[in-house]
Amino acid sequence: MGNSVAYPVHRSTDPAEAYAKARRLCGLLVRRYEEVRVGAELGTVADVRRMVALLPHVRYDHTDMRTHPETDEPLFFELDVRTATDAELAVEVPLDFSYTELPAAVAEEEFVRAVGTGPASLSWEGSWPDEPELGSYASPKYDGVQLVLNSDECEWSRQVSGVHTVYVHVTKFGDPGRAERLAAAIGGSVLGEPERGF
Repeated sequence: MGNSVAYPVHRSTDPAEAYAKARRLCGLLVRRYEEVRVGAELGTVADVRRMVALLPHVRYDHTDMRTHPETDEPLFFELDVRTATDAELAVEVPLDFSYTELPAAVAEEEFVRAVGTGPASLSWEGSWPDEPELGSYASPKYDGVQLVLNSDECEWSRQVSGVHTVYVHVTKFGDPGRAERLAAAIGGSVLGEPERGF
């Protein structure tokens, strides 16, 4: 039980560069699960259209809880994003979806390009190599790499347009030495305090 500890190891204003660094880190995993998890907040109709072209069957929802003005009952997003008009979507944004599996037919680079100015995330899970001489061991439940677009937080709840952050995830107990070694492997360093991860 619990969450990984995530360390920020690279920030860039160029999403393609940040993606390339994240993929280099993925290459250091000795085992990587095939599943890539993605999520995004879509602030405009154009953002929704770009994402729906890639992920038409994802369950989209309001980013913020909405309630009926008279009954105070929760309102759920009911439109079919594939057929909704721009006018219908305009009153529904922002929309989001969280940690859905990226279909094999969709390239990761396409997802990165489709993200607008809202926060988004790609996560790759697996196992880091055992390094017994350094006291570091694989933690398959917690190890991985995450690219957070338009945010400087692992949980990508705060929007910071144009800032893209790469995280390494390690055991739930943290491993600053491993994080530093992984950061150095992509020409970086740990950039801040550890955060709550997956």
